Amino acid sequence: MTHEDPGAGAELSPLVAAQHRAMPFTRLTDYGMDPADARRLLADTTAGIPWQDAAAIIADVQLVRARSAQAAGYGTTARQAYRFASAALMFAQMAYQSDTSAKRELYARHTAATAALAPGVERVEISHRGGVLGGWLVLPQTAPPRATVIVWGGLSGWGAAYLSLADAYTARGLACLLAEGPGQGESRLRHGLYVAEHVTDGFARFVDLVEADPRLGGAIGVQGVSFGGLFAAHLAAVDPRVGAVVVNGAPAVPTVPEFRTARDQMAAVVGTDDLGRVAEVMDGLRFDPDKHRIGCPLLLLHGGRDPLARYEDQEPFLRAADPTTATVRIWPDGEHTLYNHAAERDALTGDWFSDHLATNS
Repeated sequence: MTHEDPGAGAELSPLVAAQHRAMPFTRLTDYGMDPADARRLLADTTAGIPWQDAAAIIADVQLVRARSAQAAGYGTTARQAYRFASAALMFAQMAYQSDTSAKRELYARHTAATAALAPGVERVEISHRGGVLGGWLVLPQTAPPRATVIVWGGLSGWGAAYLSLADAYTARGLACLLAEGPGQGESRLRHGLYVAEHVTDGFARFVDLVEADPRLGGAIGVQGVSFGGLFAAHLAAVDPRVGAVVVNGAPAVPTVPEFRTARDQMAAVVGTDDLGRVAEVMDGLRFDPDKHRIGCPLLLLHGGRDPLARYEDQEPFLRAADPTTATVRIWPDGEHTLYNHAAERDALTGDWFSDHLATNS
């Protein structure tokens, strides 16, 4: 047993073992859980408490703490507890690969906990294809933003999962829009917007929103985490408004996964149980550097211990970019999306975006 993972060395059921692999301590804390809560979640699920129940209980404790602090006038403590609760509920809903009523309820609770962070975190909504795309806008507190970075996740972690990343960007004078694009978050679970061949149109709507907000002057960058890096690369290749792009842990050629849980997750993102249709959509999202060219600066991040995206899987993004403005940063011991180097990763990308989007500010 290690200090970081209370479940290490224990005899786990196949389901719990898979959950611990997908949601290790480093990912739990990267997405904003209190380290003590993260250890408790791993310990409680090792002891047999279902993942969704253990995470929801942790969130309930933090919500009680938040409301008590709020009632006593301790606003800073209340906001901290709401953020811890938001993160715990993000992980609670991850126990469900398909869009069950329980998953929707847990994600709605996550959204409500995040909304309690207002006015420091603003909810945004955009009409799109008969539905609504959602997200969270975080602004620097000391001055008007020098530029704006739009960030989105992949198949299971979205939006407010990246509040810590937003902290790093706003500390550098950048506004940060945490997007829930098609196939993600409330955009999918509540409004029925899914990933399809035209998915970049949905992500481009967040660029529209930034352009329309008079508070958000300057250049616009985009960042995709995990599978979302594929969407970011596609958008950067077709939308000249994108001034810089970061791709972190994405496959350039997506395929339908071999394992059932991963297949179910991808099917939910596409909005169908028809694996033939899922494969068709994935084939339509293939990033071909001979056809898709990235004209803006590109930063590619890779972890040498990433089991989901090998360097060869990401290398086509580099080939699509101008070699004079493309940069790759590799952590040999890096986990998927560099959970285990979160602080350094966010500082690096924050500085990189500052250099490429706000050089004259």
